[in-house]
Amino acid sequence: MRVGVSGYYGFKNAGDEAILEAMVQEIKARGHQAVVFSSNPSETAERYGVEAVQRTHPLRVWQALGRVDLLLSGGGGLLQDKTSRLSLWYYLSIIALARRRGKPVYVFNQSLGPLSPWGEQRVRRALRGVPCFLRDETSLSYARRLGLEAHLGADPALLLTPPPVEREPNMVLLVPKYGTEAANASLHRLAERLRVEGYEVAVLALQPGFDEPVLEKFKSFTRELAWDPRRVSYLLAQAGYVVSVRLHGAILAAAFGTPFAGIAYDPKVAGFCRDAGAPCVDLPGDPELLAAAVLGRRQPNWKAIETMKERARASFDLVLSKRQLGRVKSSG
Repeated sequence: MRVGVSGYYGFKNAGDEAILEAMVQEIKARGHQAVVFSSNPSETAERYGVEAVQRTHPLRVWQALGRVDLLLSGGGGLLQDKTSRLSLWYYLSIIALARRRGKPVYVFNQSLGPLSPWGEQRVRRALRGVPCFLRDETSLSYARRLGLEAHLGADPALLLTPPPVEREPNMVLLVPKYGTEAANASLHRLAERLRVEGYEVAVLALQPGFDEPVLEKFKSFTRELAWDPRRVSYLLAQAGYVVSVRLHGAILAAAFGTPFAGIAYDPKVAGFCRDAGAPCVDLPGDPELLAAAVLGRRQPNWKAIETMKERARASFDLVLSKRQLGRVKSSG
């Protein structure tokens, strides 16, 4: 069975690549093949051992949708128009094309929003009759307000296996994000405070081509720029505590059992931290509150995180079950 996977893949964004690694892992574990719509098909195919298609080539996308048995749109934060209307239009168009080809479609473990009234109207229209698995409670409630068929899932990256690395309790890993200057400034003040307290502070940026200017502001600290989810996973599992602006700094920390806190530059960060019972501060971020979380070794709700992992696993089981795929074959 071929499973189409549509998302922000092939752009060297560590969070989205971690999602893709988990998606491919779970699809293969159930005996199926993934067909990924990617910005860099050759790299995606080699890295993950999948068939990959240029995501913006109309003919290749149309042909690939003819070969797949179903489409998973996600995971990630695809259904929003804060970034641009074009981004939302693209993902809804892939869904529309798959439906025109008669393929079952699932919005799969995404967050929803922010959406303008224009965006809400288009999401309502495009997703009528499409089962939607949302990765946080806030998105679930929003989807139901829009009249969508909504179910609670979780981010697929939570299913990645921790790498074999020894944890360093005295190491605090900070994850900034380009374009959130106030939050990054708060992280810098936090780093200075933690160094005075005797902690080893390291800074990890997750998107080459975007985050380099942020690292320049942390010259006096150990710094690394990495998009490979395996390298990122190693560092997040090694840390004793993580404080992240980026969503997947928090999600991967949770996956690997590393306590974490977030700075909510976007509702998806606040939503995940709330569901995980983890410390989270609004922009611009309060360094003293964050320092208190680190110094006090404040933990998330690990039971809630385990429940999220179970939901993520169950969503794959449901969508890719033999019974479900039997219905797909009979309808095809």
